Amino acid sequence: MIDLRELRNDPDRVRASQQARGEDPGMVDVVLSADERYRTALAGFESARAEQKAFGKKVAQAQGAEKQALLAEVKDLAARVKELEAEAGAAEAEREAALRRIGNVVMEGVPVGGEDDYVVLEEIGAPRDFEAEGFAPRDHLELGELHGAIDTARGAKVSGARFYFLLGIGAQLEHALMALARDITTEEGFVPVVPPTLVREEAMAGAGFLDAHADEVYRLESDELYLTGTSEVALAGLHADEIVDLSAGPLRYAATSTCYRREAGSYGKDTRGIFRVHQFTKTEMFVYCRPEDAEAEHANLLRIERRILDALEVPYRVIDVAAGDLGGPAARKFDCEAWIPTQGTYRELTSTSNCTTYQARRLSVRERDPQGGGTRTVATLNGTAITSTRPIIALLENHQQADGSITVPEALRPYLGGKAVLRPQTEPTAG
Repeated sequence: MIDLRELRNDPDRVRASQQARGEDPGMVDVVLSADERYRTALAGFESARAEQKAFGKKVAQAQGAEKQALLAEVKDLAARVKELEAEAGAAEAEREAALRRIGNVVMEGVPVGGEDDYVVLEEIGAPRDFEAEGFAPRDHLELGELHGAIDTARGAKVSGARFYFLLGIGAQLEHALMALARDITTEEGFVPVVPPTLVREEAMAGAGFLDAHADEVYRLESDELYLTGTSEVALAGLHADEIVDLSAGPLRYAATSTCYRREAGSYGKDTRGIFRVHQFTKTEMFVYCRPEDAEAEHANLLRIERRILDALEVPYRVIDVAAGDLGGPAARKFDCEAWIPTQGTYRELTSTSNCTTYQARRLSVRERDPQGGGTRTVATLNGTAITSTRPIIALLENHQQADGSITVPEALRPYLGGKAVLRPQTEPTAG
């Protein structure tokens, strides 16, 4: 959650952030009102409690009628203390609930607006002109079926809509992508992690995934556990309630896990193939750093994502995501979107977010203040190194040839037994 002191000191900045996100700026006043009631009630409680303790000494020293009168006063005072304590507790609970409904304060320069109001920062590589090459591109599902790599029909038979099998070269491509991401992130100084994919509510809520997007999360009711949609959740909880040592620099982790998303609200969207699915594999980068280092770490995560996409040799662009599409924990987010030939547009492959101190404050991750005077909240950031399904889509479609074969980017060849070309298992129809 955001810093309450920041909200008290500069409520207009938080209101402006809420407006940029398309959220209710009135939540700021709800927090301030509850905060004022809490502080007033707390001050009254502490004063009454001190008076109550002083009365205790008087009662012990009094006798007869005086003692009986004091006992009556003590009883009234005790009721008042209890009332003020309850009032302070209720106001504090209201304040905390309202504070959790306020997204992270967006950073200066973030585009205002919603999903379509992003700013394109750079385009890398040029989409192929298939018409000039003399054939119409096949989509990833047709190519996947030609190669015996993707089977959505049997996935649906076994598990329902938006599930799939990756078979043969499809499974090998996923393994190759994860191995590439593992090697690059390890070379970049990230600690490899195999995280749990079932987490407690505290971790899910602390990472910010039970606010506006709770309907996207799978929950195991009988076990009171949640299936994670990204390793970010487990990594955010890794150091919960700890004081971490950042004296030697940021803590950087890269975790590979199976991820689960309900895709609620996506009915009718991307129903063909494996673009929008309920289960996939992902390697996620996560950083704990000092707040003043967060922007530099964000730039570094984007650089690594670009390094991986460059290795896949697909055209892509980098966008600065608009405030209304950030998600609650992020103060700024950059997406890398790959060109999908059969859709004639760019689609998201990776994303990196600067969450400043928002998640760490919820999860109580602190460091010793380098300026002295106790501890302070650290910053957290996350970035997608690679996912399994969407890069496969981009690889198949962008590297396809007229005969249905797929050219393998040089960076992936060592992970595929040196193969430079993938040949279809069945004869393609004329394209």
